[in-house]
Amino acid sequence: MPDRMLQFVAIPQQTPDKRAPELRLRDFEEIYAEYAPAQAATQASRCSQCGVPFCQVHCPLSNNIPDWLKLAAEQRLEEAYEVSSATNNFPEICGRICPQDRLCEGNCVIEKGFESVTIGAVERFITDTAFQEGWVKPVRPRRERAESVGIVGAGPAGLAAAEQLRKLGYQVQVYDRYDRVGGLMIYGIPGFKLEKDVVLRRWKLLEEGGVRFHLDCAIGRDITLQELRARHGAVLIATGVYKPRDIGGPGAGLVGIVPALDYLTASNRHGLGDDVPEFADGTLDARGKRVVVVGGGDTAMDCVRSAVRQGAASVTCLYRRDRANMPGSLREVKNAEEEGVQFQWLAAPEAFLGAGVVSGVRAVRMHLGLPDASGRQAVEPMAGSHFTVPAELVIKALGFDPEDLPGAFGEKALKVSRWGTLTVDRHSFETSLPGVFAAGDIVRGASLVVWAIRDGRDAAAAMHTHLQRAAQPVAAE
Repeated sequence: MPDRMLQFVAIPQQTPDKRAPELRLRDFEEIYAEYAPAQAATQASRCSQCGVPFCQVHCPLSNNIPDWLKLAAEQRLEEAYEVSSATNNFPEICGRICPQDRLCEGNCVIEKGFESVTIGAVERFITDTAFQEGWVKPVRPRRERAESVGIVGAGPAGLAAAEQLRKLGYQVQVYDRYDRVGGLMIYGIPGFKLEKDVVLRRWKLLEEGGVRFHLDCAIGRDITLQELRARHGAVLIATGVYKPRDIGGPGAGLVGIVPALDYLTASNRHGLGDDVPEFADGTLDARGKRVVVVGGGDTAMDCVRSAVRQGAASVTCLYRRDRANMPGSLREVKNAEEEGVQFQWLAAPEAFLGAGVVSGVRAVRMHLGLPDASGRQAVEPMAGSHFTVPAELVIKALGFDPEDLPGAFGEKALKVSRWGTLTVDRHSFETSLPGVFAAGDIVRGASLVVWAIRDGRDAAAAMHTHLQRAAQPVAAE
């Protein structure tokens, strides 16, 4: 074991072993192996223990990364887990799916010639070890409170808030329209990035800690928001955003053009052993088909990598910008390329071909122009650059928008922004309805799991303040 830190000058970066593409294409299991204890300690020792840890600054949760890296380097793993879990409810999940190359690792102060510390892999190792050793325990509040809290949505924001509020002793009940806990972590993210047992064991822990779940329960269908407000002292809306952004153009309505979430949900449900008619009849199964995925974010990468595992004849990703400007993780792009995915950079669909059923995508080459109002370079089509990509399945991975929650919840008083997200007070997280709070993607728009966890934690703290104020007796005049 290294006797001090700053080992990056002598020890090269070494990521966990990755299964060969020809092996990992046979299943949906995670592609990275676990660090051996000595290897994890060695890689953690590469941290420079800098005075201004930019890794922590650029982590949405402000994780104490240098501290738990030092503890891991000294093989004090139980203490490392305590420090890691103090700021993050699900470090084993963030260690797997966070785009570390854009966040903590991408801002490591170690010069690029030495390569950054493998923060995500060490984070995953610490928490997986904690589970193996039995250090991860259900929540046991110091005292129980009589107040009840209702949380709508069992995704990362809702679950993080549930755990934080349960730690404070509140009676927490979570309502979700799906039949499992986890939201997009279960149904949107493929198993090769996040195996489902990793999420489901957190569900079990929360139940053991006293959190009560109402599944297959949709607000507005099975229970109204008004009933929830009457039942609980405070309510948190953490439903996420699921409405797919559509794509226009001639042929956009052809059979075989499907939203990304429909496709990923069918794939994940099939992997979980559910009966999925759309998968069984081939509608949402890529096997034997030429597949085109439109988009350049992490959802698009999930789609292309799922399609090759399903046995697609070919998989092509169309993205209107270049590699350097894509919003998804470059690590995911590299993994996809290793697995045989073809990328058509600076290409955008113009029309969809076929007689009733899609048979191809007519695309046009793009070039980057001057920066627009957001600061990003505008994209402009190149005259006479049309080309066609054959396709029997086209997957639209263009992002997500909020659903009409005021309409679905039957509460017109819920105010929304011009983007359709719920409007909240930026300090209290309270919506336009007294005692009703909101957090996660339904407020900030489609974003990362780590940001949802941060929002859930912050909203829980704000709800605690609200409930404490409500419990104080009003002074007599």
